[in-house]
Amino acid sequence: MLNPRAIYSLGLWLLLPYVWLHLWWRARKQPEYLQHVAERFGFYAARNDKPVLWLHTVSVGETRAAATLVQRLRKQYPDHQILLTHTTPTGRAASEQLYGDEVIRVYLPYDYPFAVRRFLRHFQPRIGILLETEIWFNLVHLCHTSNTPLLLLNARLSEKSAARYARISKLIRSGLQELNLIAAQTEDDAMRLAKLGSRAVSVMGNLKFDIAPPEEMLRLGARLRQLFGEQRPVFLAASTREGEEVLLLDALQQAHIDNLLTVIVPRHPQRFDEVAALIEQHGLRMQRRSENVAIAADTQVVLGDSMGEMFAYYAACDVAFIGGSLLPFGGQNLIEACAEGKPVFIGAHTYNFAQASELALACGAALRVNDADDLVLQLNTLLRQTNRLQQMGRDGERFVCDNRGATERAMTHITATLNLPTSTNS
Repeated sequence: MLNPRAIYSLGLWLLLPYVWLHLWWRARKQPEYLQHVAERFGFYAARNDKPVLWLHTVSVGETRAAATLVQRLRKQYPDHQILLTHTTPTGRAASEQLYGDEVIRVYLPYDYPFAVRRFLRHFQPRIGILLETEIWFNLVHLCHTSNTPLLLLNARLSEKSAARYARISKLIRSGLQELNLIAAQTEDDAMRLAKLGSRAVSVMGNLKFDIAPPEEMLRLGARLRQLFGEQRPVFLAASTREGEEVLLLDALQQAHIDNLLTVIVPRHPQRFDEVAALIEQHGLRMQRRSENVAIAADTQVVLGDSMGEMFAYYAACDVAFIGGSLLPFGGQNLIEACAEGKPVFIGAHTYNFAQASELALACGAALRVNDADDLVLQLNTLLRQTNRLQQMGRDGERFVCDNRGATERAMTHITATLNLPTSTNS
């Protein structure tokens, strides 16, 4: 009888034609998907003569979350090479922007055994670190059989994802048990992972709390605020997802908040032009961030069509809404806005950041809204309450400060694993 991983691998082979179709389809809006395709099948040009410390950071969020960990690894292991693997072009671009030539960056191969073996033979990592919820069963198994220690750190698992994994219980259990170590963000994450079959899961907190706003982004934020107009109230809709912009624009048009400037930054860059067209359809006066000019007094909406500047957008606003939460996308990271002392609105759908959202709400750093109309109503009220705005900002800074320390706990796990005696990779 075939074991679950063999059935999984067979399914991957049957999906191989779809892989090419998927790349082509994504490349219609983001041509970068057709670059470095060979890497996705385990063929790499990048060379290195140092021992490799490998981190897998899927896309932008994970790449940015890993920043403090990458810094600590480079400081503690200066004779090693940091290898970052990604799944999306935006994650790869974020890596280039954040780390430049300080790291090697490639795509993680698709989870075909031949591709994973090529990857492991080529880079021979001393350790692999998966962040958040990346569990690829052939990758995990081949690291296990080749004696490459593989850790799952900063792990999170929503109830929705846990229910999905429970349908493949035998496969997920074997994958989790072949990992060398799992450290979860929260007790709830640890409990769900343990229920799926993990032998021992510790709690390390969330790396995102350890990220400090870069000084250059704070300076850029100050300049953006000058361009926006220092006397105008600025509302930021950050990391919005498809369908949310139209809800926000409809509600804002009905509210008529005096002199308000709305800044919309879509989560995915391939949607910039789509959102621009949507703003124009609403008859609103718009300028793009990429124009890099002062915002006219009669401009109503700025389209944040730039990459890697979210910290600057937060620095330049008065209040921020965190996208992906008005509609059931699970929400995006609210920690960065709180770290900069900005009051935050979140919608009903925050299961990707459940504990952070609840903590922010409990300490007064965030407000939950039912829908776009409720958001605009509360925004109008909050902008008239200067003292409350300032207090929410202070509460946000305290909320972030009180939850720091995940990087240190991650480094403890990594150092302990690297100090264990290991045999040579096969």
